[in-house]
Amino acid sequence: MHPVFAFLSIYRLNAWFLVQVKSYCGHGIGEIFHCAPNILHYARNKAVGVMRAGQIFTIEPMINSGVWRDRMWPDGWTAVTADGKRSAQFEHTLLVTETGCEVLTARLPSSPNVFSWLY
Repeated sequence: MHPVFAFLSIYRLNAWFLVQVKSYCGHGIGEIFHCAPNILHYARNKAVGVMRAGQIFTIEPMINSGVWRDRMWPDGWTAVTADGKRSAQFEHTLLVTETGCEVLTARLPSSPNVFSWLY
């Protein structure tokens, strides 16, 4: 299992009293930016399909410290947790290759070590 998905396992989140947001998902990237397929980030979803070499998609998991539901502000863009508790989100873009996938947004060896406490 990829470390990202291992981290997001429902069992670990529950142990930390965190929940996976179900309102948003990753997506394909093509001629249209937010296109199929939808990449769901929570357990027991009903997503089906097989990715093929050459496809590009994002994973954008979000976790909340309260409920998974959200509310949209009147600006139609800003989302907040329904209970006002904290939330975190990150995103990576992946390219499916013949032998697996390449993380296009991965840190490079030459990337600055901005978060030294993480490594």
